[in-house]
Amino acid sequence: MQLYWHTTAPSYKPLQTIPENRVYLPAERAAAFVRSFLSFSSGKVVSDDAHALGVEIGWPNDTYRRIRIESNFGKMIVLVTDGHLPYPCGREVTGYEVANLADTLAKAKAAGVAILVAPYTADQRDAALVQFPGGYIAEIHSPLGK
Repeated sequence: MQLYWHTTAPSYKPLQTIPENRVYLPAERAAAFVRSFLSFSSGKVVSDDAHALGVEIGWPNDTYRRIRIESNFGKMIVLVTDGHLPYPCGREVTGYEVANLADTLAKAKAAGVAILVAPYTADQRDAALVQFPGGYIAEIHSPLGK
């Protein structure tokens, strides 16, 4: 998350979707972090799934805890794990919603983007992990059925 100080009000077109900040935390620190962030941001927990499908973080045969938070600072996903994640999981810090995952991945591949984790379905969306030229890793997703 980045905070900016503007001396002149910015004039941007509204975003079509809001990117998600992805934060990986151990179970011992998750409650304190969420409490502190909610206090700071005046945000709210929109979901807290103690048994989220592990396929989202490279654990296809296990589950983990996923907490979704929304505030005026945007969307955040807190991924509660033991820190032992297979590459590239845990290295992406942002998730981006797109209108159509398959179309976006086709365009990305044509532009030199590597698909690190093939598309999978979890939490009412299709998603994949990609690496852009230069090394930036991100999660890209679209709502199911798009």
